[in-house]
Amino acid sequence: MDNFNFKSKYGFDDLCKIMTVLRAPGGCPWDREQTHESIKKSLIEETYEVIEAINKNDKTLLCEELGDVLLQVVFHAEMEREQGSFDINDVCDGICKKLIERHPHVFASDSAETPAEVLVKWDEIKFKSKGQKSQGDSMKAVPIELPALMRAQKLQSKAKKAGFDWDAADGAFDALYGEIKELEEACRSGKKENIEDEFGDVLFSAVNVSRFLDLDSEEALTKSSNKFLERYLIVEQLAKERNINMKETPIEELDKLWDEAKKIIAEKRQTE
Repeated sequence: MDNFNFKSKYGFDDLCKIMTVLRAPGGCPWDREQTHESIKKSLIEETYEVIEAINKNDKTLLCEELGDVLLQVVFHAEMEREQGSFDINDVCDGICKKLIERHPHVFASDSAETPAEVLVKWDEIKFKSKGQKSQGDSMKAVPIELPALMRAQKLQSKAKKAGFDWDAADGAFDALYGEIKELEEACRSGKKENIEDEFGDVLFSAVNVSRFLDLDSEEALTKSSNKFLERYLIVEQLAKERNINMKETPIEELDKLWDEAKKIIAEKRQTE
């Protein structure tokens, strides 16, 4: 590192070189011992921090977090370069070729006038390039590691492309109501395995409804969780101000504080 050239401005090649130095003998002991498995969760965490920056509309933070995601990509690629399987240039080569292949309306003589047409052609090319022979093959390719709501919505969207879908939202709502009844029956049976199974069906059906309402189920649940937290914090503060022990107070009384919290938030929104 004594001979490393420090700069006022670094680029992508510099990042790759720095990663090589960190992983090389005499580099950083921590970086050298990492594997794909040991840092795989970091990629997920850094990705969510990018989403946080986007949601906050914080450009400075977004720039920083995108750098952290890029580091993870370079980190994984450097591990494979050391093994002689591929390097970051192969990663760039692959994605460049994929973009060119899947945009024939830009890089070839094909045409697509609307975003919807682009998506149709993208799916057609992807289907062919991955050797998928049925929509089921495409559905099996959806990673099980995705967040459950997101995976459910992707599976349902792909099933729709094969014609396996309700004609209107009414069918999705009826299915949801039916699954809720089955969950109630399972609860009465007392069998945990059945209860879990039916509860999963309720969630899956709720995701189906979100699709018909043109909503993202993952985003919707995140917003509801945020709303719950905001209201709960006010309930907690009100209880503290009035010397109310929440653990010893009936839920009916706490529900009144909940309604009060909703009014406080509504009034706050009106003044903003």
